[in-house]
Amino acid sequence: MSAAVFAPWQRRIYDQAKASIDAGRLGHGLLFCGPAQLGKRAVAERLAHGLLCRDRDAAGEPCGRCRSCLLLAAGTHPDYQLVSFVPNKEGTKLRTEIVIDQIRSLSERLSLTPQYGGAQIAIIDPADAINNAACNALLKTLEEPVQGRYLWLVSSYPARLPATIRSRCQRLEFRLPQADESLAWLKTQGHSEASAREAFDAARGHPGLAHEWLSGDGLKLRREVAADLSKLARGDVSAPEVAQRWVGDEHASLRLRHASDIALAQAASGLTDPARARSLATWFDRANRTRDLLRTTVRADLAVVELLMAWRADEARRAAGGSRA
Repeated sequence: MSAAVFAPWQRRIYDQAKASIDAGRLGHGLLFCGPAQLGKRAVAERLAHGLLCRDRDAAGEPCGRCRSCLLLAAGTHPDYQLVSFVPNKEGTKLRTEIVIDQIRSLSERLSLTPQYGGAQIAIIDPADAINNAACNALLKTLEEPVQGRYLWLVSSYPARLPATIRSRCQRLEFRLPQADESLAWLKTQGHSEASAREAFDAARGHPGLAHEWLSGDGLKLRREVAADLSKLARGDVSAPEVAQRWVGDEHASLRLRHASDIALAQAASGLTDPARARSLATWFDRANRTRDLLRTTVRADLAVVELLMAWRADEARRAAGGSRA
């Protein structure tokens, strides 16, 4: 991604890191951290591009024409590597963690002399997916920095990384921008003010998520989830029926995110009823735990049925309490 098309919050981090590079203050290990969908990896890749370019312009930006730039564009630069999820042994799907063999291979490459005489850069994304054995191997590489070698970690959940790894990295922290800046940026992406506001509020102030939902079916999905929860509360549909639809495609995790957010919003708006607010807050936590279970071998439909039955039971108790009152 060109720095010219960065969002304002990306540009601030990029300029900060680039100034550190120019001043020779950039450390061997960097941790690009903060909420997902804020463009952390795009900033890391642009910085890597600048370090590897052999003919930067007057502003220190990559030229886009030298051999290094052309190799980067083709994905074949020998001094740059991206470590992420790879296919499993059967080749049927991607792994859900980064394993020790990947980190050992990375360490071996970083120990070599750069082929183009400049820097050598490795980016790990998502770094919080590195398993325990791989973390131990990574720590050794971080503890033995070599001039001109850079190891950059990208993570939306830095707390999942061992403290020993976090402590050996400089942090470049991405934060949610102010509402006015976020809404202005969403409008520059072609979204109307009304839809930008709706999506921004639904995403709890996250412009990256809002843009993703506006560009796809995220908001439509949210409305469908809200309708399903209302029908379930009234007894118009059954929990198994809704669960089968929710886990029937690749959007199961997003549906659960929307469901938990809807519960949280209702809890915040119902603070005059403390029991109701507590019940919704408990269900919010339960929905997020169920979302985490989707990444395990637990049967997704059964986990979601159990969650939705709890929603129906809570709503039935509330309705019964209200009618007695």
